[in-house]
Amino acid sequence: MFPRAIPDLRLRFLWMAIGYGLVLTVVYMSISDDPVHINMGLKYQDKFFHALAYFSLMAWFAQIYHDRFRRNMIALVFVFMGVAMEYIQGLGPVRMFEYADMFANTFGVVLGLLLSLTPARNVLVWIEARLF
Repeated sequence: MFPRAIPDLRLRFLWMAIGYGLVLTVVYMSISDDPVHINMGLKYQDKFFHALAYFSLMAWFAQIYHDRFRRNMIALVFVFMGVAMEYIQGLGPVRMFEYADMFANTFGVVLGLLLSLTPARNVLVWIEARLF
């Protein structure tokens, strides 16, 4: 028997489905031949978007898994995913391989992991408490 997940979320399936949807969105946007272009006039804004994407992934899954081992394993998976996406981008004619993007991805994961050490990790618990 598997150990009980902490926190015990009633809508875990929904939260996981949203999380996997976010992962698929990041993967699609990473390997698409027609990347999204948003010009906010910021220097290095693509690095900001890389960090934001991986922060969002880590912060979301840190809402679902509070135990340290699972959180750390998820962080490692997202760091590996960010590195792998850059290598995959380097294989195509449109996208480019960049070490700076790997760093930005990893930075986003670390920020999400740090957020999980604060009370902000309980947003989904709070939502469910209000719903039920």
